[in-house]
Amino acid sequence: MNPVVITVAITGSVPRKKDNPAVPILPPEQVESTRDAYEAGATLVHIHVRNNDESSSSDPERFRQVQEGVRRHCPGIIVQFSTGGRGRDPALRSSSLYLRPDMASLSTGSVNFPTIVYENHTTLVEEMAGKMKEFGIRPEIEIFDLSHLHGARRLANKGLLDERPHIQFVMGVQNALPAEERLLDILLNEAKHLFPACTWTAAGIGRHQAQVMEWALARGADAVRTGLEDNIRVTKDRLAASNAELVGLAAEAVRRHGRRVATFEEARAILGLKPAADVQAA
Repeated sequence: MNPVVITVAITGSVPRKKDNPAVPILPPEQVESTRDAYEAGATLVHIHVRNNDESSSSDPERFRQVQEGVRRHCPGIIVQFSTGGRGRDPALRSSSLYLRPDMASLSTGSVNFPTIVYENHTTLVEEMAGKMKEFGIRPEIEIFDLSHLHGARRLANKGLLDERPHIQFVMGVQNALPAEERLLDILLNEAKHLFPACTWTAAGIGRHQAQVMEWALARGADAVRTGLEDNIRVTKDRLAASNAELVGLAAEAVRRHGRRVATFEEARAILGLKPAADVQAA
């Protein structure tokens, strides 16, 4: 019964309260939503922060408030900051990394999104990777296109990434990678060719969330991802009540595949992170 890390992406940069009132926007809401998801089985929280008007923010103070609250109320959980670029000044996307979260997302190439180009210039990517290395933060490599795996390989060749990265395939974003099972096989085979020791997960966006999770678990993924950032519904006709509800459904999927939800220490070992006690002591 190999353990599985459950990531909860609590907020993101797109969904608003008008889309689903359960989307947590302000830091206290984000801490509370994370605590509920933690109690439902989440072992990693992926954090975006928002301004009061719900627009995307890079405010280090907001990241600090969420991280401190989460670590206080969810001991052991892995904290991962987003350095994603939707609605954020590129120069500020890594401005909170000095707070030393356990992990941070890192996109290694540009891609079309529904209404924008998600731009990740090589210089910016290398700068963010360098900051993560400086502050002892483990990257999660976000793969929106096959070429992004080779972008990660170039980072490793330059000493900015180790040989056991954690890789996430993002599927179902309009204008980017479709959510098709055969594409996951292509991506996974290439990832294992470039990084034989990598750990991996896959995220399905919107209505693809549950299906992509099933594909990933069937292929022995080290982690799964759920949360209101990616999907605000449980069914076509019903909004998710909370991040915790989505985590509960992910935990059920893990058990259906004959596996179990990782403990916090198991999750940290799987992803090559420091034990929780060392993080708390720091």
